[in-house]
Amino acid sequence: MFVFLAPSSGRMLHVTLMMITLPSSACPGGVLTAGQVSHHSIELIWTRWPDPDYWTCFVLEQKNPRKHSYKEIHKGYNTSFTVENLEPKTTYTFRLKVTWPSGQQEYYPSISASTDKEPLNGKDLHTAVLRSDEVELRRVLASRRVTVDVPDRLDFTPLMIAVMRGFTSGVQILVHHGADVNKKNNSGKDSLMFACFHGHLDVVKFLRSCGASWRSRDRSSCCALHWATVGGHLPILQFLIQDGCETDVQDSALWTPLMIVSVMTGDTAVASLLISAGADVNVQDRDGKTPLMVAVLNNYEHLVKMLLEKGADPNIQNKVGVSALEMAKAFERENIISLFLEESETK
Repeated sequence: MFVFLAPSSGRMLHVTLMMITLPSSACPGGVLTAGQVSHHSIELIWTRWPDPDYWTCFVLEQKNPRKHSYKEIHKGYNTSFTVENLEPKTTYTFRLKVTWPSGQQEYYPSISASTDKEPLNGKDLHTAVLRSDEVELRRVLASRRVTVDVPDRLDFTPLMIAVMRGFTSGVQILVHHGADVNKKNNSGKDSLMFACFHGHLDVVKFLRSCGASWRSRDRSSCCALHWATVGGHLPILQFLIQDGCETDVQDSALWTPLMIVSVMTGDTAVASLLISAGADVNVQDRDGKTPLMVAVLNNYEHLVKMLLEKGADPNIQNKVGVSALEMAKAFERENIISLFLEESETK
């Protein structure tokens, strides 16, 4: 009880002030617990006295393990908060500061909680394929958390990667788990094209047995035979031809596989195989060029000789009226000019 003198009347006033004592049960009691946890977040939960007269302000702080100091991450009157953007499989330490209506503050014991391991994803699947790790590949696929045809940043599926690496068992595992053998990337290429280019005959045969089609075209209208030709893989070319692939199939520039040889490789063994299988030595592209003309321009002397022996006509003209012989003279290909002369003398 306190006694005051009233200024206006001079009378003594007797006033009793009631001091409110916060019940011990009103304090959170240090009860800061972890709720739901993921690979990137931790939910933190604490208690609050139900009577609004005793409501308190809470400040949640997170420890910096390097500086051994705490930083405020949340302030308010609610009783839970989810900390986001955390690293997977990492332990974090938190503490709670409580401020009561009286202004009294108190820290309660800290707690530590760990995030979960990051769930399996497309990167794990691609990594297993890149490492040719059959055990890990099976484990990732068995989790059923990853789409089997998930592309990487270059738009290659795991099957395409396995095909290019010649990871035959991996190819079989992926197909067994539903990988689409005819799926294309953003350039229109499918797994069979990649297998043909990289020269993996066993993979080519397996893909064909699973429904992969050599009739499929990429965005340049090239098919598997074009890509086997670019790769220069004779066993695959032989297999595709025996499998029924058309030897004079043309792309968007009207280039046949034989024209591809003249344009890119000059490989006489590949050219000979294609011609023996029925490829037209005098086929012309969109500009009227023949394989012989292109071989002359690229100075593929051995290929020119072989084409002439197989019946290539040096006098055919392109759309601007120029023949292979005239091209040889214009570029002063003396050795090739001699081949033309020798061929003309034998006829």
